[in-house]
Formats: sequence, structure tokens, C-alpha cells
Amino acid sequence: MPIASWRRSGFHGLRGSLGKVLTLSLGLALAVALAAETGESALRRESSSIRVTFDGRQPGLSALSIDSLKHGSFRPSPILDPGAPAAHYTVTTKDGWVQYALDSAPSHPVWEMRCEGDRLLMRSFYQPNGASRDMTWKFNPDVTHATLLGHVTAAGDVALPAVLHLPGMGSLRIEANGVAALHYDARRSSEHFVSVTFPAATKQHKSVEYTLETAAIYPALPGVAADDARFDGFRRDFLDIFQQQAELHVLANNAASDACGFTVYEYADMARHTPELAKGLTALDLVRETLDRYLAGFQAYGMPGYKMFDTSDPDTQFPHPSLDTYPSLLIAAYDYADGSSDKRWLRQNYKGLRKWAEQMTAANADGSPLLEYPESGNSGSWTKRITVRPSNWWDTIGFAHQDAYANALGYRALRGMAALAERVGENADAEKYRLRAQQIHDAYAKAFVDPQAGVVAGWRSRDGQLHNYYFPFVSGIAVRYGLLDGEQARLAMDNILRKMESVGYTNFSRGIPGNLIPVRRADYVDLEHQFGGPAREDGTDGFEIYENGGTTASFAYFTMAALYHLDEKEKGDRILLPMLEGFARQGFSGRAPNGLSYDWMDWKGGAHGYEGFLVDNYYALLAVLDREKLMERMP
Repeated sequence: MPIASWRRSGFHGLRGSLGKVLTLSLGLALAVALAAETGESALRRESSSIRVTFDGRQPGLSALSIDSLKHGSFRPSPILDPGAPAAHYTVTTKDGWVQYALDSAPSHPVWEMRCEGDRLLMRSFYQPNGASRDMTWKFNPDVTHATLLGHVTAAGDVALPAVLHLPGMGSLRIEANGVAALHYDARRSSEHFVSVTFPAATKQHKSVEYTLETAAIYPALPGVAADDARFDGFRRDFLDIFQQQAELHVLANNAASDACGFTVYEYADMARHTPELAKGLTALDLVRETLDRYLAGFQAYGMPGYKMFDTSDPDTQFPHPSLDTYPSLLIAAYDYADGSSDKRWLRQNYKGLRKWAEQMTAANADGSPLLEYPESGNSGSWTKRITVRPSNWWDTIGFAHQDAYANALGYRALRGMAALAERVGENADAEKYRLRAQQIHDAYAKAFVDPQAGVVAGWRSRDGQLHNYYFPFVSGIAVRYGLLDGEQARLAMDNILRKMESVGYTNFSRGIPGNLIPVRRADYVDLEHQFGGPAREDGTDGFEIYENGGTTASFAYFTMAALYHLDEKEKGDRILLPMLEGFARQGFSGRAPNGLSYDWMDWKGGAHGYEGFLVDNYYALLAVLDREKLMERMP
């Protein structure tokens, strides 16, 4: 049954720009009229896990939504209109297939597609007299930030099998006969898209068949019933943290954003608990390939020499590495080597890892065993025009000199390096790293615990002052990593929760504020109001905006994990379960009408982010494994 035919016959007498407009308009009208005449149902399919509408003009999709949990719960389609076809097709249906034939050979389809239960099937056929045309799916990242996960080829494509992951929806495992890789692209500028291109059949491969099957990929939860809907957000979104940057070929903030060396440990921590993505592909493989790029000299945000992938201007705001960059990379290396048991990779790359460890542990002029950032961190030391960024991920707040968060990461990294050194017979290194880790442990509480507040302060500046803004994640990481223990650990977390209650923060479906009281202007680095920069000295006019007390799921993991570590399950659940509800409704991504995004919010839920999708939010899902006692202890 013919559905639509895109023809220009009958319009050849028209010339000039007006003729082109009329040709396009009449052609569109014809396609719409024919589709309406036959009914769009001829192009629409739905199962418990897939809702799809095939394009009525050319090979491709006009709508797609999946539900990997097979509840029939479908979000809006992220498929972008590909625009007018480059060729003219006759579209028909036969035995459940939607077939696309060039008008020059209407009885010989060049593409055909169908939905079959949990699978989308696509076939391409070579026609000697018709040019092969690849099929491209373009996604609107503000609906769901699609990403293609797989081994990157030498040509920069993504090898098959691979996983097309749609955050908030689930995954499609992709296999193919007759083609080895897919093209992958993404942009964050005015074009703003993520695209995946399926190569068509060629003279060398006269037929190609693709199978895309829905999959929910998450760790097994033996203590949680399969029908416990409270954990649906965990099940659907566990892979959301893995976004492969389309141009840089590393794990990054999202498919069209920056890579940050100081977040690689987050991906690795999740990867070692992630089931196989597809045959021959694991999340740890993605971590290894990312680490290989860094070991080969790749520079990311937070490292000297970094340059944004979509600009030629170098970033001069990190004259020295952020204090959390090398700890993050070393933790990721431990996660990969330990989780994969890939001793060959460890032997081949140990010298590179040791170089990172030596840079991280360079001796301090004051003799302190703590990791130190060259900037003073003194109040008022940050210039109005940003010339240097602070020492860690929280790059608008004046963390510097002795940074409590980065030192906790460094402690964990050194313990991991000691274990790796022993595995390759570098026993002197192992002893050295273990000793430095113990020295950090012994100095930590004295350096960072605020004796009046009973919580861990953010940093101690060079002038000896503690800077305490009640950072839940800082006390959390200290407890989770064992830098505080016993009654001191319990008291720190009780004080954080008590402060949270006293300032009136209760809606954990929006995450947790990074700090519970305003950061004073003298300690805030980016004075733009959009990024929480205050005009008042007490910081109150910037509070709840972005990193100045804005709420996010980013780094919320440490607060919850610390509570579960202390066997405070009820207190942990009071935060985790509402946050899972937030994940289930995709509450930490997408854009508000004001153009800002929900990866950062004020306490009433107003959007204050800019990424649109920030993978760090999904590290919080790891707390479910802490809740179920599935997480390993420190190395």
C-alpha cells in the first residue's frame, strides 16, 4: 500500500526562489495529505518497551521513545526533524515492514524497517542504479541527551556492537551484519544535537541488517524486590553517568561537553559495578580507553594546556592541575585494574600511573603531608577577573591550599596505588604510597574538622583559617573513606543533618545543596550572578544559585554513603528515596523556559544550570549499592 511519494513532476515549469518555495510547500502538502489519507497508524508501532513512528518521507524515524523497564511508560520523543529528503522515495508497508524505495526503482526498497516486540530491525539493500544513502537519527539533547557507547575505532567511529543510551528511558543494544561501526556526532552550539548514523549497504556489502534491542542495564539488587517501583529511577538511569564525548572519544560531562579529569573516578566507580553493556563491551572498557587517552597526554578541564573541543582558545585558568585531577585518574586506574584483573594493562601503564602519583605527592615547602594547591585560599585573595580557578570540582568556590575534599580523594588514590604497586612487584613504591596515605589520615581531622561546628570544613587557607560553609559532601567523603571514624564520624554527620534541618532544606527529590550557608563574597571566585556570585559581602544574594548553595544530585552520593556506612539506613533512606523519585521523573536534566537547566536548582526547584545534562548527578545512584552493602571497602 503506497503511503507517500515525494515527487517534483508537474512543477518543472516553476523557476527561481519562488518556484523552489512552492515546490517544497506543495511537496510537503502532498506528503501530509497522503499520510492523512492512509492514517499515520500505518507508520506507528508500539510495544511494552518501544513506541516508534517511521518517517513517511525518507528512511528514518519521526518519533521514538523507549521504556527499558517495559512498563509502557513513554517520555516525549527526542527525534529531531531531519528536514527535506535528499532523494525522492516511495514509502510502502509489507508484512509489517515499512519500505523505502527510490522513485526511480519503486519495486526495490533501499531501506526497510520494522518494530518487533523489544526490537527495531532495519535493513539496507544496495541498488546499482541508486546512490547508497546512510540513515541518520538526530536527537534533541534537551529532551534526552543521547549517547553512543562503544569501542572507538581509529577513524573515530563507534564499533559494533554498541549501546545507544537514552537517559531517562533506557538503552538500545545495537548489532549488525555487514557493517562494523556507526558514525557519531554531537554539538552544543546553535545546532545543538546528538546524532547517530547507520551506514547503508554498499557495492562491497550489498545488504546490511541492524538489530536494536531495548535493555535495562543495572547491577542486580538482591535486597530489593524486582517490582519495587521506588527503585525504577535507579534501574532506568544507572547508565546515565556514561556519556561518550563524540569528538574527544573520552567519557565527559555529556556527549557534546567538556572532559574533566577530576570526574573520571566517578565513571570508574560506577563502571566496576555495571553489567556487560553488549557482547565484548563493558563499562570498564570505556574507562580504560579514557585512561589511555589521558596517559597518552590528553588534557582535560582542570589541567594546564586544556582547550575546549569546540574553540581554538586555550583555557588559561588552570596554570597548575586542580588538586583532585590526579587523585581522580589514579582511583579510576585502580578501579579498572582491580575490576578487570587486567594485569597486562597495569604492567604496560604503571610508569604513567607512577608519574601521576609523583606529581600528586610533590613535597610541600611547609613540610605538611597533606596535598596542597599553590593558591593561598585566603579570603579576599581571588581577583575580580578570574585568572586562576580553585583547587577542585567546585570551581566557583575558593577551595585552595589544603583542600579537605581533594585530600580525601588523594588518601584513597594513594592506598589504591600502593595495592597496584605491589601487584607489579614495585614494593618500594607500595611502601612509600602507603606511608603517605597514613600520614594524610593522621593529619586530616586535626587540619580540617571545625571544632566549634563539629563538621569537616572545606579548606584551610595558607593564613591558617578554616573555611566552613557546612559542605555535606566534604563531611560525607571523610566518613565514607574512613578519615573520620567512630563517634567523631557520627557526630559530623549528625551535625550536617541538624544544620540542614535548621536552615529549612527538606526536599531531597531535588538533591542536596553543596553548602548549607551562603559563601561570603571574599571566598567566592566567579562573581557573575548567574554562577552564584554575590554582590553583598555576606553572600546571601547569590545563595541557592549554582554552586553557592544550589541543590543538585552531584556529590550527594557522599552524604548518603556516609550514613549507610554508619548503619544509619533510615536517615540515608530519607534522602535517597525522594532523590530516586527525582531521577524517575528525569528531574535533574532538561531545560526550563528561561533556558537554564535542572542539573542545578534553587531550593524551590528553579533551574540554574547550563549543561542541560551533567553526568555527575548520576553518581548519586551508587548510594543504592552502599544501602544494600554491595560496595567494597577501601583498598
